Amino acid sequence: MRVRRCAVLYLEPREEISFDLNVLLSGGDGLRRGSRWLALAPHLGEEVEVDSMERELLGALGPSQWVDANTLASHPPVALKRLLKQGLLISDGKRHAAHRERDDALRSTYWHPLAATLHAFTRWREVDAVQSMKDSGTETALEMRQVLGAPPAEAARRGEDSQRLPLPRAAPTDFDRLLARRATCRNFDAARPLPHALFAQLLERVFSAQAEVRVSDDTVFLKKTSPSGGGLHPVEAYLIVQHVEGVAPGLYHYQAREHALEPLPAPAQPLREFVMDMVAQQHWFADAHVLVLLSPRFDRTFWKYRHHAKGYRVVALEAGHLSQTLYLSATEAGLGAFITGAINEVQLERAFGLDPIQQGALAVCGFGWRGEVMTTTELDPAGEVWVRTAELAADPRD
Repeated sequence: MRVRRCAVLYLEPREEISFDLNVLLSGGDGLRRGSRWLALAPHLGEEVEVDSMERELLGALGPSQWVDANTLASHPPVALKRLLKQGLLISDGKRHAAHRERDDALRSTYWHPLAATLHAFTRWREVDAVQSMKDSGTETALEMRQVLGAPPAEAARRGEDSQRLPLPRAAPTDFDRLLARRATCRNFDAARPLPHALFAQLLERVFSAQAEVRVSDDTVFLKKTSPSGGGLHPVEAYLIVQHVEGVAPGLYHYQAREHALEPLPAPAQPLREFVMDMVAQQHWFADAHVLVLLSPRFDRTFWKYRHHAKGYRVVALEAGHLSQTLYLSATEAGLGAFITGAINEVQLERAFGLDPIQQGALAVCGFGWRGEVMTTTELDPAGEVWVRTAELAADPRD
């Protein structure tokens, strides 16, 4: 059997602090401090604690050259056995083929090592973001101020006031008024179905291919309404449709070239319950008519930007571009929109059949009719959205 180290591996000496009454009684601060070594390998996506013997063996092997396991006799056999079982060491035998396949997938996707580690170890599973805010006492802005202290200044200032050069304000245009009405929606009217034509229009404007450049039979670049690093447009749209006329509630993949929906297997739980779990219990998004998982195909971007330090960054930028295009398109259509990064990626990957090494879950956005009442606070300080809505609610004849 031959072995080598997995493709990407970082070791973290993590400090752990706990209260110890004996330390306090002996004149100390009452805190016992210890540390343990954790191996972070993105092809696993789970932390693995290692001891000193295992660290030594990991350091003796490289990720590229296969070594006969019989030449490692100076290292304890128990360390070799456990590292192979955990997937930190890769073998060419059948017994550990699953770990080798995951490691090969990471290698063939050309991740930058740090980006791969960031992506793998910042994914959530079964997180309740709302309960976390309640537990920390940071549900409202005032509570955040009380618990966290004053935030950094809302707008940076550089230089002396006397040297500042005022710029003229332009007369507002229709586009300025559209921008002013753009606000994250946290109140959706689930009782009012979204018309099929309006649903299709939003998808076409935001996610559809508008044109293409064909370099060869197997090399095609698409033109969309948002910019993309290298013109690669790796971000796919996976839909959770809840309240759309003519479309059965469920999960779909949006096919960007054909402007069509591809039905996917339904989740095991009721759809709204599924949505709540996916958006980490953020109930203010759970009634959106359509939710869209922004799912990058990392293998497409990293085909060009191989092991590139900026590859992951341009993928994240694209998600921001798409969400802003969605916000403006929805606002122009009289709808509300949102985006959130507080999502349970692991469950989303399972539901949509995604491999996080090659195609992951980056953010969830959505759109639909606004509710008539602001049940959950929205940031609309200029009153561009809710003042008029309040007037209509007060006088339905208007």
